Amino acid sequence: MPNTTMIDSPSFYANPDRNVAVLNYNAHFITSIFDLVNSEELIAFVRLFLNQQRDKVPVDADPVTTFNLATPETYMDVVKAILTDQVTAYQPFKTAEILASVEDLYTYYRTYLRISLMTAHENNVVASEFMSIDQNFNDLVIRLYRAIEEKLKGHANHVYREVNAGTNGTLLLREVAWPLPTGYEALKDIHFISRMMLQPPMMLHTKSNKRKGLFTATQTNPLENFKGTERDWLCYPAKIGESLAYIYFHRDYLASGIALANLFQMADTEEISGQQPDLILLFGTPGVVSDDHPENGHYYYDQTNGFYVGQIPYNDQTTYFGYMKKMCLTLHNLHMIAEQKLPIHGSMVRITFANGQTKTVVFFGDSGAGKSESIEALQAVADDQIANIETIFDDMGSFTLEDDHLYAQGTETGAFVRLDDLSSEVAFNNMDRGIYMNPEQKNARVIIPANTWPRVVAHHEIDMWVYANNYDDAIGVHRFEDQATAKATFVAGKRCALGTTDEVGMSTTFFANPFGPVQEQAATQPIIDAVFDRLFADDVYVGEIFTHLGSDKSQANLNASAHKLLQELLKL
Repeated sequence: MPNTTMIDSPSFYANPDRNVAVLNYNAHFITSIFDLVNSEELIAFVRLFLNQQRDKVPVDADPVTTFNLATPETYMDVVKAILTDQVTAYQPFKTAEILASVEDLYTYYRTYLRISLMTAHENNVVASEFMSIDQNFNDLVIRLYRAIEEKLKGHANHVYREVNAGTNGTLLLREVAWPLPTGYEALKDIHFISRMMLQPPMMLHTKSNKRKGLFTATQTNPLENFKGTERDWLCYPAKIGESLAYIYFHRDYLASGIALANLFQMADTEEISGQQPDLILLFGTPGVVSDDHPENGHYYYDQTNGFYVGQIPYNDQTTYFGYMKKMCLTLHNLHMIAEQKLPIHGSMVRITFANGQTKTVVFFGDSGAGKSESIEALQAVADDQIANIETIFDDMGSFTLEDDHLYAQGTETGAFVRLDDLSSEVAFNNMDRGIYMNPEQKNARVIIPANTWPRVVAHHEIDMWVYANNYDDAIGVHRFEDQATAKATFVAGKRCALGTTDEVGMSTTFFANPFGPVQEQAATQPIIDAVFDRLFADDVYVGEIFTHLGSDKSQANLNASAHKLLQELLKL
């Protein structure tokens, strides 16, 4: 009995529950319209479509003449008759009804995130032409749709729109041999993504758009509960800061998996062959029932092999991209703490003034404190005083003490930001590169590239470090005169939560960073002490900026604070 709720064949996978479709060109590549209309893949998708449509058909509809009540076989016979101009062959169905159904089928298919896969197998032709191969399939789909549409209407279209009819993107996969430790053999055959082509702007929809809770340690290696195979799992090799991460994810999380390309630098095949990672993430695998909050993610430190293993369970809640991003950053930050580096939850920008001077500013605070908003306000009030603002990192970085100097490095090459936080200029200027998550909902997000990996991980000196204070009524900026008060403010991590996570109202988070420092407070505190000692010894500006986002959300007040910040920068 054919499955009417999803499709899972070697060449085609479609899951309506996750709105994900995967085409495996290795198993079957369609080369012509004739192949397409006679393919098992198309008739399987028509079956899925008709099953979705049956609930919309009136109960008194005639099963003989209602096209959406036809069998998939009859449906495709009608399509073939239309293509070959056999008008009498698709009676008794009405032409208008057939056209409406085909339009709905085409629209329904395009509601899916559709990704094609190819495996290089050291084949240089495939590696160099993988985008053209995918484009050929896109051309077939749109040609088939237009041919049916124009034959049913009886005339050519007046306007043609070149949309991504077949796929939203394509992945070139490779088999990568890396030294798998004992107990990790289940990962051996899972392919790595080596190249990716996306067709932005991409509008993706997930069942969740908010992150809940914290990630906690587990005493059981998640690999013990891993059941994935090369058919339903992929690996994105990422450079998170200078950490090498192998991010394994279930194909139902392709929305998050492909969005990684706009956030973290993809590691080259040469960089990962024979290389053990610093971090491993298994995204979409069952958790351990004995763990606290098994619905949330966990991490495990493999002491024998010297790396961290993260695990995020398969459920509706974790479809939100924040789970993918924040677990990656948690694992990286834990690695940084082990390396005696201090993870920083914040944004860093390098400002070039019109007079040629440059200053590097780090904005610090938990989600919703006003880090990104402060940068936007600074740009708004600067007029011609600022020539350029370069984003070094948008959400997470680290401070490194080396040879009596303090440096900052970033983690992400992109930014995952709320659409409400972006000016219309920034939002529209980046539309052709953006991956949008639930753009019509509250907490809508976009992932956009921001900077290059070499620039992000370079050692940057710090001129100013300010805490984003969104709860006090003051306006402007305040420089801390003594180290103890400054450190107490940063360590307390106080904010008025805005609902971007499951928190609302006043809250405190150790060092404003629930992604590593909270989990390892004892190990983090001595690094915090050493960093503040160096900051005050070097007379670096350490202060706070009052953003007002937790109270009146006044743009005028935020702009006034940004203007004061600008004045302080010009004095340094």
